[in-house]
Amino acid sequence: RRCVLEASQQLTEIINSCLESETSAESPEPSGEVEPAVEEESAPHCLWVDKFTPRRYMELLSDDYTNRCLLKWLKLWDTVVFGKEKAVKKAKPSAEAQPPFSQPKEQQSKWKTKVQLTEEILEAELDQYKRPKYKVALLCGPPGLGKTTLAHVIAKHAGYNAVEMNASDDRSPEVFKTRIEAATQMKSVLGANEKPNCLIIDEIDGAPSASINVLLNIIHRKDGEGEAAAGAGRRRRREGGLLLRPIICICNDQ
Repeated sequence: RRCVLEASQQLTEIINSCLESETSAESPEPSGEVEPAVEEESAPHCLWVDKFTPRRYMELLSDDYTNRCLLKWLKLWDTVVFGKEKAVKKAKPSAEAQPPFSQPKEQQSKWKTKVQLTEEILEAELDQYKRPKYKVALLCGPPGLGKTTLAHVIAKHAGYNAVEMNASDDRSPEVFKTRIEAATQMKSVLGANEKPNCLIIDEIDGAPSASINVLLNIIHRKDGEGEAAAGAGRRRRREGGLLLRPIICICNDQ
C-alpha cells in the first residue's frame, strides 16, 4: 500500500509539473502562474474528475448535436426570463439565386437533416406567455456520460444559476413541490450578480409517481385568465404561479 501511495504521489507531481510548464508557456504573466498553485494548495486531494471537469461550453467532450439542441432549447427561454426578443433569421438571397450544383429548389428542400428537423421542432411558436412549447428537457444515458456536467455548463453558458436537486432523495411529494417552486420562482442572490435559476433534477427515474405528478401539475399550470372571482385568485396564489424558469431532468433509464 505504501509503494502504491508513493507511486501515485510521484505521478501526481509529474502531471502537475507538466501542467505548470504548459500554463507558464501559454501565459508568461506572473498573475497566471500564481492562480494554479493556489488551487492545488487548496485542494491537494481533489479527484481528477473534479479537477479536470469542463468549465466552459467549448471544453465539453459530449455529443455536439446534443449540446447544441440543449443550448438552443435553453435560449428559447430568453424572452420570458431575460426579456430578449426572439431573433428573426434573415433570408439569404444569394444562396437561392445560385443554388449549389445547379439543382432545382424542389430537390434541395426535399430531404432535411436531423439537425434541421430538430431545429424546426425547437423553433415552434412560443405560447401566449412567451414560453417554449416544451417546458422540460430530459437527458438520459448511462452513468459517466457527462449528463450533469452538460446541464451545469450549458446553464452557466446561457446566463443562469444552476440549482441542482436529487429527485430520489426527496421521497415526499410535498417536499418535492416545495423545492421545485423555491428554485423556479425565487431569485438567486449572489452578491451583486443576480442571475435567474435553472433547475436541474437529477435521478428523476428514482422519483415516485406522486412526485412526477407534482412536476407535471407545475408544468401544465395555467395563469387562469378570465377567472375574476376572488376565491379563484386566492386559490391561484396558494397553488403558485406560472412556470417561468427552465427545468432540466436527468435519468439513467428512460
